[in-house]
Amino acid sequence: MNSDLDRILSANSIAIIGASNNPAKRGYQAVKKLLEDRFAGSIYPINPKTPEVLGLKAYASVLDVADDIDMALVCTPAKTLPDVLADCGKKGIAGIVALAAGFNEIGAEGGTLTAACIEAARVNNVRIVGPNTNGVFNLHNRMNLVGVNDIEPGHIGIVSQSGNMLVAFTTEANRRGGPGFSTYAGVGNQLDIRFNEYLEYFGNDESTKVPVFYIEGFKNGRHFLDVCREVCQKKPVVIYKSGRTEAGRIAAVSHTGALAGRFNLTRDLLRQAGATVIEQSDRILSVAEGLGKLPTTCGDRVAILADGGGHAAIATDALIENGLTLATLSDDTRKRLKEILPQSAASQNPIDVAGGTDNNPDLFARCACILLEDENIDNLMIVGMYGGYAERFNEDLLNAEVETSERVVALAKRFGKPLIVQSVYNATQPEPEPIKVLKKSGIPVFVWPEPAAQCMAELVRYSKSKERIAASPLIEPGSPMEEAIAIIENVQFEKRDSLYEFEARDLLGAYGIAVPPCIVVRSHADLGTMCGESSANPMAMKIISQDILHKTDADCVRLKVSGASSLSANFEEILENAKSYDADARIEGVLVSPMAQSGVEVIIGVIHDPIFGPVVMFGLGGVYVEALEDVSFRALPMSKADAREMVKDVQSPRFRDRGVIKSRAALLYTAI
Repeated sequence: MNSDLDRILSANSIAIIGASNNPAKRGYQAVKKLLEDRFAGSIYPINPKTPEVLGLKAYASVLDVADDIDMALVCTPAKTLPDVLADCGKKGIAGIVALAAGFNEIGAEGGTLTAACIEAARVNNVRIVGPNTNGVFNLHNRMNLVGVNDIEPGHIGIVSQSGNMLVAFTTEANRRGGPGFSTYAGVGNQLDIRFNEYLEYFGNDESTKVPVFYIEGFKNGRHFLDVCREVCQKKPVVIYKSGRTEAGRIAAVSHTGALAGRFNLTRDLLRQAGATVIEQSDRILSVAEGLGKLPTTCGDRVAILADGGGHAAIATDALIENGLTLATLSDDTRKRLKEILPQSAASQNPIDVAGGTDNNPDLFARCACILLEDENIDNLMIVGMYGGYAERFNEDLLNAEVETSERVVALAKRFGKPLIVQSVYNATQPEPEPIKVLKKSGIPVFVWPEPAAQCMAELVRYSKSKERIAASPLIEPGSPMEEAIAIIENVQFEKRDSLYEFEARDLLGAYGIAVPPCIVVRSHADLGTMCGESSANPMAMKIISQDILHKTDADCVRLKVSGASSLSANFEEILENAKSYDADARIEGVLVSPMAQSGVEVIIGVIHDPIFGPVVMFGLGGVYVEALEDVSFRALPMSKADAREMVKDVQSPRFRDRGVIKSRAALLYTAI
C-alpha cells in the first residue's frame, strides 16, 4: 500500500486550511459537510483570523495543532501553496488536496508558481492531489471533501481529470438506483501524484471492486501499464481516454510513426495490460457496475431468454456486434424447454417464451435453471419486461415476480455463471420490487439490450485477458548479437538515422528470420552478373535511398520483372525517376529480389513512444497500409500470447484463418 496516498484518501485526521464562517466559501462548506456526515476522524480548521469555525476550535497554523494530521484540504489562493507545503512538511502531514487554479494553465506566471510548488513538495516530503481539483472523498469513512450530496457508499472507485465527470456519474447512479462509490480523487493538473499511484492505491483498497479512470493525458504511461498489469489480476480496471484524436501524437514520416499517433495505440496498450477501455462515456458506469458484480468467465457463448421477439432480436444483434457467440443449445436442453414452454415458443437460442410468463413469471426461473445447467452455455441474458408483469398485467403477480427474482439470484450463485437482466421497467419509479431484489443480490439490470451486451462482452474480454496475463509472462529480450551490433555501428558511423533495406534484411537474418535473397545493383555490371543467374524468375526492384522512404510515390518500384533486357530498362527508369522525385536524394543503388509467389504482406515496426516507451506495431502491409490503418499495437516487452492477440486484432479477412494467425504470430514474436 502507498502509505502517503493511504493517509490522504483514507485520512483519520484532516486540516481545513482556509476554513471559514462564510457559507459561500469552500472552507466553510468542507467543514460543514464533514460534520453533517459525521466524519469519524478529527477536523482541524485553520484560520488565523477567527477562534472557531462551526463550533470547532480554529488554529492559526497547522503547526499550532498538537495532534498528528494525516492530510490537509487547502482552500487558500494558489500563491499561498509553497508556504502551505512548507508548514505541512514541518508538521509531518502526508499530503494536501489543493483546490486553487492558476498554475501551468495560465502561462508563464503560473509555470513559475508550479515549479515552486513542485520544489516545495519535494523538499518538504508532502504529496499533492491537484491543484485545480474539485477534491476527494472516501464514503466508507465518511470523508467527503467534494461536497456532492445524495451519493451512496459502494464499490466503484473514481479517478478523474474532470470534475464534471464525477457529477455525471453520481447523477446517473442516483437516477437508476446505483451503483455506490468508494473513493474519488480529482487529479486536476496532476502536479505530483500520477495515475499509476492512484491505481496502486485502488488495487489494494478492499472497499473498491472496480477502479474507474477518466484520463485526458498520461504523464508516465509506462508505469501505469506496469501497475495495471498487476492490479487487473485482482480486479477489473475501467478506463475512458478522452482526446482520442490527439493521443500519442508523434512527428514522424515512417508508416509506424504516423500510425502510432492514434487513439488505437493507447487503447491496445491498455487492453494488453488487462484494462477495460470504454469508448462511449454513457457506458462507463454500467460496465463498471457489471464487472464489479459478475463472476469472471472465459467463455463467450451466451443464451438469451426473452419474453418478446423484438428485444430478443436486438439483444442478438448487440451480442454478435460485440464479438460474442450465440450458444448452441444441447438436444436435452431443447427437449426440456419444450416440455414447459407454450407450443408457439422458440426453443432455439434466442429462447422466446411467447407469452408464457404473462401469468406465470416463475417460468423465467425454470427456463433459467435449464439453460444454466447446459454445458454449452457460458453466460445467460434475460431480456424484455422482467419485473413489470404486476404493473402491466395483474398486480396479484407481484409476489410471484419477487419469488422468481429470489430463485434467479439463487441460480446465479449456484451455477457461478454470469447472468444479466435487461428490463424496460428498470427505468420506472418507484423501482419494481422484483428488480430491487436482483440489484441488491448483485445481478446487474439494464434498461436497453445494447449496454447489457457490451457489459457481457467486456466481462468476457477481461476474463480472457486476466487468464492470458497469468499464463503467458512477458519475456525480456536477450543481449544483441555481435553481427547485429556491427550493422548498427556501421549505420551510426555513417551518421545515418535509418537502415537501408539490405541492412535490415541482414539484421533480421542474424536473428533467424527467413528473408528472401537480394542483391544491391549499383551498375549495369552488377545487373549483368545477377541476370546470368536468375534472369527468368520474376523479380522486384526498388530504389535504395534514405531520402526516398515512400518509394511507390516516387515511381521507384517495379514488380514481376523478368529477363535481362527488362531488368536493365527498369534499372535505368528507377534511377531517373528517383532523380526527378528528389534531385538531392542520396542514391545507394537498386535492390533486386525474387518475388514471393504467395503469402500475406504485413508491416512490423517498432517506435519509442514518448508516453509508453518501446511499442511494436503489426498489421496489414502494402501500399494501402496508411489508408486502411489495419494495425494493432503492443508495449515491449510482450508475451507470446500478446503476439497471437495482435494478429487476431487485425481486421483483414486474410488474417482470420487459424493457420495464418499462428504463423504470423510466430513471425512477429521472432521479429521482436
